Amino acid sequence: MYKSIILPLAKEDIREAAIWYNKQQNGLGKRFTAEVRENVHFIRQNPKASYIRYNRVRTAVLNVFPFMVHYTIDEKNKTIIVSAVLHTSRNPELWENR
Repeated sequence: MYKSIILPLAKEDIREAAIWYNKQQNGLGKRFTAEVRENVHFIRQNPKASYIRYNRVRTAVLNVFPFMVHYTIDEKNKTIIVSAVLHTSRNPELWENR
């Protein structure tokens, strides 16, 4: 299994989305973060299961929430690097500025 690193801006994406979901319904933010965690765990086990979408960046869609995990694979160090967790309706070029 690969290791994973979630970059600070991706952590901020997750935190902001969780806060927003909690404002919609108490506890929903916790469900969101749990789904992100499950998705990252799946990616760690199956890093090439998702297609390359931008340059070397792969994207994995969450099952329930309309978000995509943007990540790259560092084969040398057997590490998944999560660079963004963005809503599917947001401009995908946002991650390129990171």
